[in-house]
Amino acid sequence: MIFADLPLAQCMGAILAHSQRVGPEMFKKGRMLSAADIAALQAAGLASVTVAKLDAGDIGEDEAARQLAEALVGGDRNLRLDPAFAGRVNIHAAIAGVLALDIAAIGALNAIDEAITLATLPPYAAMVPGQMAATLKIIPYAVAESILARALTEIRSAAHPLLRFHPYRPRRVALIQTELPGIKASVLDKTERVTAERLALMGQAQPTTNRCPHAPAPLQAEIKAALAGGTEMILVIGASAISDRRDVIPAAITSLGGTVNHFGMPVDPGNLLLLAHIGTVPILGLPGCARSAKLNGCDWVMQRLLADLPVTAGDIRALGIGGLLAEVPSRPLPREARQAPAKPRIAAIILAAGRSSRMGRNKLLLDLGGKPIVAHVLDKVAGIGFAETVLVTGHQAGKVKAALRSRDKLKIVEARDHATGMAASLKAGLKALSPDIDAALVILGDMPRISADLLLRLIGAYQPLEGRAIVLPVADGKRGNPVLFDRRFFPDMLQLEGDVGARHIIGGNAELVAEVPAPAQEIFVDVDTPEAYQQLLAGNAS
Repeated sequence: MIFADLPLAQCMGAILAHSQRVGPEMFKKGRMLSAADIAALQAAGLASVTVAKLDAGDIGEDEAARQLAEALVGGDRNLRLDPAFAGRVNIHAAIAGVLALDIAAIGALNAIDEAITLATLPPYAAMVPGQMAATLKIIPYAVAESILARALTEIRSAAHPLLRFHPYRPRRVALIQTELPGIKASVLDKTERVTAERLALMGQAQPTTNRCPHAPAPLQAEIKAALAGGTEMILVIGASAISDRRDVIPAAITSLGGTVNHFGMPVDPGNLLLLAHIGTVPILGLPGCARSAKLNGCDWVMQRLLADLPVTAGDIRALGIGGLLAEVPSRPLPREARQAPAKPRIAAIILAAGRSSRMGRNKLLLDLGGKPIVAHVLDKVAGIGFAETVLVTGHQAGKVKAALRSRDKLKIVEARDHATGMAASLKAGLKALSPDIDAALVILGDMPRISADLLLRLIGAYQPLEGRAIVLPVADGKRGNPVLFDRRFFPDMLQLEGDVGARHIIGGNAELVAEVPAPAQEIFVDVDTPEAYQQLLAGNAS
């Protein structure tokens, strides 16, 4: 790859290395320079710019990242890939479970070349749906094909997948608590509630619960009854903590022919955990810290077992590195960790309020392939997984609503002042959003050629902490629709008037704009005139 300050005449198709203001517009780094861009740079008085130019045999950063990420995930449907953007592909958990890693193979991959990096969560991290498990990043604008080939070979030839996702498997769990005189019923009740909440985070249904005196014989009877009922995991919390392998809980287990695999763990809180088995059924003797919802070492063991990962005495001993939880300034409750947003909540706002004055009739209701034009846009949006979808109507609001029939999770609002301009529709859509929405993708209702792939790429490019707070598509150096806005811009957007739109907000925040290359027919083709409609029909027929 060539990286140099080159005369503009040599920069066609090159990648801009540094952001450059060109009149009122900001050309962001990473932009592939078109003929129109070169002309604009010349008009701004520039003779040269620093660019990257791919050599023969170079693979662009996005394509390289895509190939590597797809190889990492393989056919694992429990892991989901974001579209590649700026040389990065984020990998998310599709469902709840535990992430296992081939640490040596990941180290070998990262050692191939400084151009290729893979960052992951710690091994055996508990995952919730949508949470990021790993991110694959290509550092320069391109990587040599030979280096990419070596990395792909490293991934494909590894003895185990570098990323292995283990979903939780639902099973029958029993909770047995022993009692001594003086223990409050409220403590036992709270333990049952906390344990049920803890197990729910691990994909389990409500456990069966029983109580018995703190002595080997009655506990033995409870364990035996649980096994007879088909229980697949038994949790025992004693009225008194286990202090020896011959104490009440291990004694009851061994009297039934069970085996104590390990007593004690180098994790605090959680030191007094007991791991045992009767046949194939794991039995955990839980310490008193398990009565609290706060994270403790027992969670780590339960998560692995419920994700069908074996836990040996060696595995427990290995938890000592990073096992000092008691001194962490803030140890979140498991349920708090689960409720933390794993990814931004992005809404779609579809503007469908215009009067279609140039068309002469409501363009949104025109037929295209057997359904209204606006229905095509909604169909594309429906498969994306937006946190909320808001359709803003205005002109002939009743007819538009009736034409769309019943659609799940679609919020329809009417901009009664739509005749004053597009700003009225935009504001109506923003006001309909929930307070916890992080960003909104504003989509025109008369652009049926837009693809789900482009919507996903726009969403994938949104990274406000990395300076990508406004995301828009571009083709041949021209910007189009739809546009994604971070919520920080919502107050300014709510002050808009008339038909100006949000162009000045985009122009005034050029350093926060990310451009996503897109096909021109997706981002420029709308249906404003009868001629445009006929062209759309002709293209649809072909």
